[in-house]
Amino acid sequence: MKVLITKKLLEEIVSNTSSYLDKKDLSSITSHLLMSAKDGIFSIKATDHEIGLSYNLQNVSIETEGEATANGGKLLSVIKGLSDDSVTLETVNGALFVKQKKSKYKLPMFETRDFPSFPVVEGKNSFDVNAGILGRSLKKIYPSIDTNNPKYELNGALIDVKEGFLNLVGTDTKRLSVYKLITQSKAGELDTKILIPKKAIGEIQKLFSDKIKIYYDENVLLAVSENFEFFTKLINGKFPNYERVIPSDTAHKISIPRDKMVSGVRAINAMCEEMKVTIKKDGMIFESINEDNSEAKTEIEATIEINGEIVFGVKNRFLLDFLSNIESEIFELDFNSSDTAFVLSADGLKTVIMPINNI
Repeated sequence: MKVLITKKLLEEIVSNTSSYLDKKDLSSITSHLLMSAKDGIFSIKATDHEIGLSYNLQNVSIETEGEATANGGKLLSVIKGLSDDSVTLETVNGALFVKQKKSKYKLPMFETRDFPSFPVVEGKNSFDVNAGILGRSLKKIYPSIDTNNPKYELNGALIDVKEGFLNLVGTDTKRLSVYKLITQSKAGELDTKILIPKKAIGEIQKLFSDKIKIYYDENVLLAVSENFEFFTKLINGKFPNYERVIPSDTAHKISIPRDKMVSGVRAINAMCEEMKVTIKKDGMIFESINEDNSEAKTEIEATIEINGEIVFGVKNRFLLDFLSNIESEIFELDFNSSDTAFVLSADGLKTVIMPINNI
């Protein structure tokens, strides 16, 4: 294999694929990138078996077809040390040489046939949704997804296909977020539930801007565009019945100015992780909850249609995560009492939060 590629393009792709590599076991083939030059296309693949990414490039000069592997971390270090000029990648006697002007680097290779194969789209269902919107929508529920929960199904997002829309769901057991995404899904696609790992969702947010086609089965989800192929293994498990968590009826519903709530939370956030919020008709009071003797308190004036007042304790981060993912000037707060779950909602996003009791 011998190809000529710009340093900028090569560095961008190798950098983008670095999170797909196995960094713990450098003796594993999955610590290497697979590079292939064939039929006018130069591809670079990376996978840790759980997720994978392949870039397909046509604006690369291929002098000799072939395949090569190289440790992704070492290759990226070499590329970063080069000048902004064209780079030659060439295989000679079982090694990959990286050349630029008078500089030359030799990297050992593994057998290319040992590199894991990527899933194929044949025989899989297709997913009818705008990929860019899907990526942005998953971002809205991303903070609510748990990490390292022994119930593995909670370490990912649920995509629940309904007629005409999708529900995207994430929970860490203390809160649950649901985003309603309008689609053209048909009745025949109903009862489709897909559980995507949190790590994969983070990568999806970086990638899903191209015009792509999404394919899936019970084990894997693929996204294919003209420039890249992405796959992630899905979580096998049963996600909790999230619809039962959302209160179907609440005693109180009030509208709150988003900017007022943001100001109050941020004023207290530097002092504590949890706070007490008092909402009344002429404003809101925010007070720190600390085990030490430090205190913080601020009052924000606002006109709120409420009879009496509501007082609840909450983690600051839960409020800020919700508020940062909506654009409306007003959001809704639904509640029954100070010691039961309350619901924040705006712009198709709902977050159910368990309050802190004994405040």
